[in-house]
Amino acid sequence: MDGVARLLRSNWVPIAIGVTFLVVGSLVFQYVLGLNASVVVVLFLLTVGIALGIYRLLNRSPVAWDQPLSPSKLVVAGVAGFVVVALAIQAVPFGRDRSNPPVTGEPAWDSSRTRELTVRACFDCHSNEVEYPWYSEIAPMSWAVQLHVEEGRAKANYSEWDRPQKEGDDSAESVVEGEMPPSYYTLLTHSAARLTDAERQELIDGLNATFGTDDRGDGNHDD
Repeated sequence: MDGVARLLRSNWVPIAIGVTFLVVGSLVFQYVLGLNASVVVVLFLLTVGIALGIYRLLNRSPVAWDQPLSPSKLVVAGVAGFVVVALAIQAVPFGRDRSNPPVTGEPAWDSSRTRELTVRACFDCHSNEVEYPWYSEIAPMSWAVQLHVEEGRAKANYSEWDRPQKEGDDSAESVVEGEMPPSYYTLLTHSAARLTDAERQELIDGLNATFGTDDRGDGNHDD
């Protein structure tokens, strides 16, 4: 315990910075990109491990963790560790399959307007007409995109409506409850999916009419 106490006393500033970096970075990757939390944790642990190894090389001697760390060397090691991990994960093949299978059937849309709004808000995860963004070429963002598309198509694929859909009839409910489109999807590059309140209500009404449901956007539901 004495060693831990000395470690905290002598290095509380870099430790605090490191913890803040990990927490903020994890939140960004998880909530902005929608990347799985466990993947984020693994990536950061790899980064920290490599950074500590680089720090030891820069220090040219074993690190005495109960002694003050060099802030400048710590920054250099952290940046170098991030770069090493960022380059290494580009070799992971997952996320490279940016394919669009054939369209075999769509819902009987109640109107062209409903389809237009659904394309804007949903098709980049729930169809075979995905327009992959530029960052889908770069890991770990490519992993997040691949996971979102796979999960989206598994729940409801508007391009394969000739087969049973797991959650297809719940489309309007997902929009009413704010689950679709997700915030991370509209936050960065998918500005077209940001619907106004009026467009959102149009989409809800159109999906209800298309699928014969009664999920409302005003918070009221019939018993």
